Amino acid sequence: MRDAELAIRGFPAMLTRDSHPSRRAHETPREDQALTARALSGDAEAFGTLVERYAPTARRIARTILGNPEDADDAAQDGFLSAWRKLEQYDPARPFRPWLLRIVANAARDLRRGRRVRETQALDPTLAAVERSPAERADEALLAERLAAALQELPERQRLAVVMFDAEGYPHAEIAEIMGIPEGTVRSLVFHGRRTLRAALSPIMREWL
Repeated sequence: MRDAELAIRGFPAMLTRDSHPSRRAHETPREDQALTARALSGDAEAFGTLVERYAPTARRIARTILGNPEDADDAAQDGFLSAWRKLEQYDPARPFRPWLLRIVANAARDLRRGRRVRETQALDPTLAAVERSPAERADEALLAERLAAALQELPERQRLAVVMFDAEGYPHAEIAEIMGIPEGTVRSLVFHGRRTLRAALSPIMREWL
C-alpha cells in the first residue's frame, strides 16, 4: 500500500491534463469492474489506472468546489489516497466512478474548511483549437470571464451540479450518487443554476446581437 500511495502522490502533472468530458462520461463500466477487482486484491497498478482515468474529472470537480487549481490538485490527490485506503469499503456491485468522485468532492470540502482558499476563477473553459480573429478571441475571453464569475456566485451545490451535467456530461442519476442527494434535487439544482447563469450572461449576449 505504501508504494501505491507514493505513486498517487506523483500524479499532479497528470491531474492537469484535460480530456473531453463526453469521453469521461462514457467509459465502459466493465473495464472499471475488472480494474477494481484487481485493485481490491492489492494491485496498485490497477488502481493507478483508475486514478489516471478519472483524474481530469476529479480535478475539475475539486476546482468547482474550491475555486483554485493548486488546492484542487491537493484535494484530488487527498481524495485518491483516501479512496485507496478505504477500498475495502467499496461495493463492487455498484459503479466505481461515482464512489470515487464522491470521495474527491468530500476531500475538497474538507480542504476548504481547513484552509483559507485563495481567490481565483472557478472554471477554466476549454476552447476548440480553431483559428479565430482577435475580436472573436476577445469576445470569448470576456464571455469566459463572465461565466467564471457567474459560476462563482452560484451556491456550491448548484455550481457542482451544473458543471457535472453540462461540462462533464454526467447523467442526473450519477450526479445524485456522487453528491449524495436525490436525483430530483439534482434536476432542480441544474434547472435553477442554468436559469441564474442565463440571467447573468444575458446582458453580454444582447450586446452581440
